[in-house]
Amino acid sequence: MNAAILAVIVLIAYALGYLFYSKFLSERIFGLDPDEPVPSKQCEDGVDFVPTRMHVLWGHHYTSIAGAAPIVGPALAVIWGWLPALLWVTLGTLTMGAVHDFSSLVVSLRNKGRSIGDIAGVVVNSRVRTLFLLIISFLIWVVLAVFAFIIGTLFVAYPGSIFPINIQILIAVLLGWLVYRGGMGILWPSLIGYAILLASVFVGQDVAAAIPALGSISVGAWVWLLMIYSFVASVLPVWLLLQPRDYLNSHQLITGLVLLTGGLFVLHPAVQAPALNPSPPGAPPILPFLFITIACGAISGFHGLVSSGTTSKQVSCMTDARPIGYGGMLGEGAVGLLAILATTAGFATASEWHAHYASWGAASGLGPKLAAFVNGGGGFIAALGIPIGAAKIFVAVMVIAFAATSLDTGARIQRLIISELASAYGIRPLTNRYAASGVGIGAALVLALTQAGGKGGLILWPLFGTTNQLVAGVTLLVVSIWLRKLGRPIRYTLIPMFVVAAATLVAMVEELRGHLAAGNWLLATTAAAILILDVWVLLEGLAALYAARPEPGPSGAPEGISP
Repeated sequence: MNAAILAVIVLIAYALGYLFYSKFLSERIFGLDPDEPVPSKQCEDGVDFVPTRMHVLWGHHYTSIAGAAPIVGPALAVIWGWLPALLWVTLGTLTMGAVHDFSSLVVSLRNKGRSIGDIAGVVVNSRVRTLFLLIISFLIWVVLAVFAFIIGTLFVAYPGSIFPINIQILIAVLLGWLVYRGGMGILWPSLIGYAILLASVFVGQDVAAAIPALGSISVGAWVWLLMIYSFVASVLPVWLLLQPRDYLNSHQLITGLVLLTGGLFVLHPAVQAPALNPSPPGAPPILPFLFITIACGAISGFHGLVSSGTTSKQVSCMTDARPIGYGGMLGEGAVGLLAILATTAGFATASEWHAHYASWGAASGLGPKLAAFVNGGGGFIAALGIPIGAAKIFVAVMVIAFAATSLDTGARIQRLIISELASAYGIRPLTNRYAASGVGIGAALVLALTQAGGKGGLILWPLFGTTNQLVAGVTLLVVSIWLRKLGRPIRYTLIPMFVVAAATLVAMVEELRGHLAAGNWLLATTAAAILILDVWVLLEGLAALYAARPEPGPSGAPEGISP
């Protein structure tokens, strides 16, 4: 099978989905109006609530949701064959992931920019809000620890990426200052900054060779440095670092996708993986673990946290929710698509692919998954005439940029969640953004340091996929209850909710049995606790959905619900 043909088919499907399905949802289900008030203007504070132009915010949102997961997930899921992975990344993105991201953004916009966990307290009850926020906080806690480790690992493996990533931070701060304090337009400063960033990629190897000390920094030391950076990024005004950095990242990541796709069309490589490989050695059952493994490449609860945590506080026009929420997830789906093609068509022969994916144990490590994507993607870009060394550094920088923006945004979301919980229970000190961020980052650092080299987050990482999908399922349930109370159709969010929830519950039970059989009591206990919370939240949510009736008041909406 020709990989270029597969790419064309999927990209056409994405284009049709955006043109027709997202328009239907926007106009017929959510009734978006460009004149509606938005939280960024109603609650503007210059720190979190900042009205932002659509294309700039799209860059922030897209790069924040597109972490390393849509690369490492599909890069492992292809062990079951390229066909099931490709089908789920295509259909799951169009009918579930993009609907999830878009709907959670709209609901947050119509509820003063509150997080989806906080909104659960309005549409269900305060008990569910607390339980859901605790699950969300656990998820982000693990994400912060693991993403810091992933970035540190990539810095050690590809020291040529250190210089460009740090140059990007400096350019972002300068760009934010020039635009928001200097009154400059963003186009030319961002293009100049991006040109400098690209140039830094090509000299990254030379800088690393000239400063050997950069290559001697351990992964554990990088975890410390990245956590300190995350604290600073989470408390700074969003316009000073997070937003301009993500905007620059969007330039880089879109360039990367264009180069990867361009190289794909030049090479027209054959897919070396089998279409279906249902029982690879040591792998769990393809159903439901295909969905759990691909995770962010098709649907992700973390995306709803970004939509309702940071993005909703910056949307300047209600109708921007469609290109940002639905369109942003299509961008993530494109990353998942290229990850699948790079790890199935990036090998020279079928025997090379089978050697790399000989068993679940051989392919599931962080190094093998990242190496398969970096090497395969670098080969695609090298087909355009770019030296293979520079091409691999560019792909590595792209992966780090994905992970770093999710790290920044995750740290900020964790601060906001801790503040919401503290506000609900009257813990005033933790409503302070510095204290809340210190607790969130400090807890992630402690988790990372529970194992040598900052690997502590990997202890709980096996629970990420199921917990992440759990959050996605509950988010869709909250949206469905909100829609039902407004008397609007719920099948477009409720059907995806049942699919995700069913897959998650089955996977959680299977994982729990596996951890018990292996005698891993930490994972078994944690998985059991999450499973109990999952069932509890879902049952209370379904009861609230059944009891919900549209009872409009004077404003046209039920009490406590913004239409």
